[in-house]
Amino acid sequence: MQELRKGNIVFMLVEDDYDQEVIVSRVVKNSKIAKDFVFTRNGKEALDYIFGEGSYSDRDISIMPEIILLDLKLPKIGGFEVLKRLKSDIQTKDIPVVVYSSSCEEADKARSYQLGAYDYIDKPLDTRKFEKIIKGLGFSFSTG
Repeated sequence: MQELRKGNIVFMLVEDDYDQEVIVSRVVKNSKIAKDFVFTRNGKEALDYIFGEGSYSDRDISIMPEIILLDLKLPKIGGFEVLKRLKSDIQTKDIPVVVYSSSCEEADKARSYQLGAYDYIDKPLDTRKFEKIIKGLGFSFSTG
């Protein structure tokens, strides 16, 4: 059995809803899975951050998020396009992307997996499923 990595990862949330940011950031903080929590509010900002473009042009792109939680319904560039770009780039194709969406459409879930999503979580956040996904990726998840 592989040893779980503890608290030394960069976790990225791509979400335009402030309430969801608060919920997810609280879970990430309380679980102690990440040393850094990166939050972007739209698809363009997320891609700029990851690839070191726009207002993030001075960012050290050798430090990439190790998990990305991605909403589908985003302003500027939608979640499907973000996922497509991440999975088609050699630098980012292996970063696990978990889609986090209010969409109950099976077609959205199927398309997410087709584009390379690691998993899909429905809103509101199901902490037990989130914990299972994090542990499945080899990261430690503390509940206390």
